[in-house]
Amino acid sequence: MFASIYGQPISAELSGTPAGLPSRESRSLAEFAYAFSPLVEETATDTVVLDVEGCALRFGSVYELANEIAKQAKVSKESGGLGCKVNVALAENPDAAIHAAKFCRGVTFTAPGEELTCLGHLPLKALQCSLAGVEESQAVEILETLNLWGVRTFAEFAALPLTGVSERLGQDGIKLQKLAAGKTNRHLKLQQPAPVFKNSIELDYPIAELEPLSFILARLLNQTCASLNAYALATNELHAELKLENGALHELKLNLPYPMRDHKVFLKLLLLDTEMHPPPAAVVGVSLHCEPVKPRVLQTGLFIPLAPEPEKLELMLARLAKLVGAENIGSPELLDTHRRDAFRVNRFELKESKRKRRSKQQANSQFEIRNPKFTLGFRVFRPPLRALVQAKDGQPLEISAWDKNKSVYGKVVCAAGPWRTTGEWWRADAWARDEWDVAVESRGQKAEVSSQRSEVRSQRSEVGSQKSEDSKVQEEGSGVGPIQILYRIYRELSSGTWFVEGVYD
Repeated sequence: MFASIYGQPISAELSGTPAGLPSRESRSLAEFAYAFSPLVEETATDTVVLDVEGCALRFGSVYELANEIAKQAKVSKESGGLGCKVNVALAENPDAAIHAAKFCRGVTFTAPGEELTCLGHLPLKALQCSLAGVEESQAVEILETLNLWGVRTFAEFAALPLTGVSERLGQDGIKLQKLAAGKTNRHLKLQQPAPVFKNSIELDYPIAELEPLSFILARLLNQTCASLNAYALATNELHAELKLENGALHELKLNLPYPMRDHKVFLKLLLLDTEMHPPPAAVVGVSLHCEPVKPRVLQTGLFIPLAPEPEKLELMLARLAKLVGAENIGSPELLDTHRRDAFRVNRFELKESKRKRRSKQQANSQFEIRNPKFTLGFRVFRPPLRALVQAKDGQPLEISAWDKNKSVYGKVVCAAGPWRTTGEWWRADAWARDEWDVAVESRGQKAEVSSQRSEVRSQRSEVGSQKSEDSKVQEEGSGVGPIQILYRIYRELSSGTWFVEGVYD
């Protein structure tokens, strides 16, 4: 048994439209029909068909079901209705129910085999030819032919001999004749309800501790991830709203670098976020929803080692953010400015890129050192060493700087500079400084300089430097005579403070 619902507004003022159902912004007819049966076909925006087989166990009988549908439709939209009148028709096949609902007011019941008693008087122009799968142009031609024959109603068309209809109108004519007689037999084109990835729960008593709250979150996450798995989807945005005892809302939001659907990972991330941002009051309700996206598809090669799973990386980053702060975790990005060491920390995201094969010659040219004899390395001190500098006429004469792990002191035997750099004068943290490259003569920094020079010696031996240079470096590192080390120093113009920025190798 099938039931068809056709919506008709009580008035234009009530529905907001001149004809048909209320606007699409309100509750649709299909959503209304799902409250009575899970098997729904939406034939048009104003017509749906329900399979009511077995629904009598809930509503008492199919008659009571039809009356309940018509009664519930008159209820306002806020109360779960449509706010308009509908026609409800019960029939043995869906096509007969559709015709009866469209052209018979109120609640109509068509007994099996008595379809023409209800539909026989309808004109042929009311025949819904698309239900029989006949093209519109072919259906118009057949109806014109029937009109020339003097056939005007469903009953007259159904009374024609089947053989004559087949010979003159073909198989399309037979389909339309069965449709007019109410004897078609087809399956419903079921419409799946729109997936909703949102779950909520109201608590009987407030929760102020994290452990009982974790059980509530685990339950909602299991339901959400089960829905995602059912539709082969994942999510990269998860929102949790905690309704507090004082009436406020506490929001938790997870932005994931990759789509996931593992409820265990989601639970750990939410708990870590809750520990970092605890709610100010006890929780009396929890609502959870997510934005569904397509899952990540990854295909690796046979000889390529597997990378760590993104879920484990996200958990590790969340634990680190809890320890050192979220603003200190991420990937650094250089800023478009001339300020020294200007960068910001962005959220860490893995970006897949296509690797291009390079020839052996291109790979070797990338690491080629053109002039190994004159190549210098610069070791930056982070943070720079604050120094005391004796200067005469703006030129540094002696420098002294200490730190826990390193020290710089001695006379300046040679200096180049100053080079003034300034920028961003329009900001409160504008910067301006004078820089020098200075050679410092010192006898007390032999151990530190010796280790640095040994590294330089090993690097130069790899690129084929001369043996005389190696022997010279060894003699300088052995402590014979004074040592000259090349440093980069600068003075901030705003405060006049001196710093040692790094050392040249």
